[in-house]
Amino acid sequence: MAYSPEFHDRMLSLGLARVSEAAAIACADLVGRGDEKAADQAAVNAMRDQLNKLDIDGTVVIGEGERDEAPMLYIGEKVGSGRGPAVDIALDPLEGTTLTAKDMPNALTVISMGPEGSMLHAPDVYMDKLAIGPGFDTGVVTLEMSPTERVRALARAKGCDAADITVCVLERPRHEEMIAEIRATGAAIRLITDGDVAGIMHVADPARTGVDMYMGSGGAPEGVLAASALKCLGGQMLGKLLFRNDDEIARARKSGVTDLDRVYTRDELVSGDVIFAATGVTDGSLVEGIRREVGYITVETILMRSKTGSVRRMIYRNPVKRRQG
Repeated sequence: MAYSPEFHDRMLSLGLARVSEAAAIACADLVGRGDEKAADQAAVNAMRDQLNKLDIDGTVVIGEGERDEAPMLYIGEKVGSGRGPAVDIALDPLEGTTLTAKDMPNALTVISMGPEGSMLHAPDVYMDKLAIGPGFDTGVVTLEMSPTERVRALARAKGCDAADITVCVLERPRHEEMIAEIRATGAAIRLITDGDVAGIMHVADPARTGVDMYMGSGGAPEGVLAASALKCLGGQMLGKLLFRNDDEIARARKSGVTDLDRVYTRDELVSGDVIFAATGVTDGSLVEGIRREVGYITVETILMRSKTGSVRRMIYRNPVKRRQG
């Protein structure tokens, strides 16, 4: 059997930060320019180029889509030099393409890496998601509970009133009834237009972000990325795949999903130790966005390791060549 080098998360973490930074910097000229596709493509190109400089035998398990839908960073694509450890990679080169195009808060470049086989190969379907921060007993909130029951249970666990709870929800028509029910408890709602990876990450540090809980449906691949972040930051997450038709069920089975009704915990979505990096493109609650000055671009990255629980914030000031007019 061929020798497979060990996954040294500490040695690879800085390289992963560089991947995230490169994708963000590539978007700098496209923030607020109204072109979502151009911003996303710039991030994809930069992230792929930087990934291929790492000494890893990497496989994209959460990416831009199936091979016939995404020419680069597609699910199953091999990245890296091929000379290092076999790793799973989950990524979103630009989480919040609309946010970037409109210069709205919380656009990020996001990437996570773990040993081969450590991440759920989530199909591109919806996932019902529920997340809270660290420090609570397992099962304090569940997907089986109604939104009202979840708010009241978390308030009891925190020793506060329902009115002191803030829930983050993706603003979509499918969530209108849930939003009304949450508000009827007295709880506040933080609506986000895009970017539920950042939305879920908010629950890990409510003192900083003001968000206690996340609930609602969104992309299953983003659920794996969010679980990677919470595995590093602490907190609970539950996810259940949602299917709208037979085609989506077939897609799940192709991804290796056998139990269509399974509720996944955070550590089932991401079973091994991972490293996670996110770089700000626009200003947000987690990291600052791109800063420009004559001759320089500055970005902020949050870099985390689940093995140690370490969280590192990094400022990268990068010289840029002036364009020829």
